[in-house]
Amino acid sequence: MNVKFLNPFVEAAHEVLRIETKFSLQRGELSLEKNAYQTDDVTVIISLIGAVEGTVFYSMDHKTALNLASTILTEELKTLDNLAQSGIAELGNVITGRASVKLADAGYEVTISPPALLLGSGGTISTLDFPRLTVPLIGECGRIMIHLALRENPNRSQKTPQIPVPPVPDLGKA
Repeated sequence: MNVKFLNPFVEAAHEVLRIETKFSLQRGELSLEKNAYQTDDVTVIISLIGAVEGTVFYSMDHKTALNLASTILTEELKTLDNLAQSGIAELGNVITGRASVKLADAGYEVTISPPALLLGSGGTISTLDFPRLTVPLIGECGRIMIHLALRENPNRSQKTPQIPVPPVPDLGKA
């Protein structure tokens, strides 16, 4: 994992959370994880393809997710209903989108997937041969962990639409 991919995500998280929630965050100690990711109560999962490829996880406990969703939606929420879940997923999407702009400015164009939201702690997600750089962001809303399992694409000179698509097999001939 190249550390130069870290700053766009940390900067984007600070910017987006400050705008959307008015919360300020402090960055905790970085760590490099080579084992499988163990999910927290709420995890937003977004993939990147292009000059940088891999997966980003934003994880938090239930209380932090409720704090963020309540602030974003400007109402006190008691449960992580569909609207709250959508708000948390979209928050991860906006942070990753902002980080992708910063990556592009540094010469690394990427495309991001729509967010997926995983509820429930203790699940295991393997990033296979992608080590993860983890960054805790701590503030009055709680703690958000950013897990970056990213690497530079060896074919980075190709834009995603330029990557050849294999031909459709002729299934009519057996």
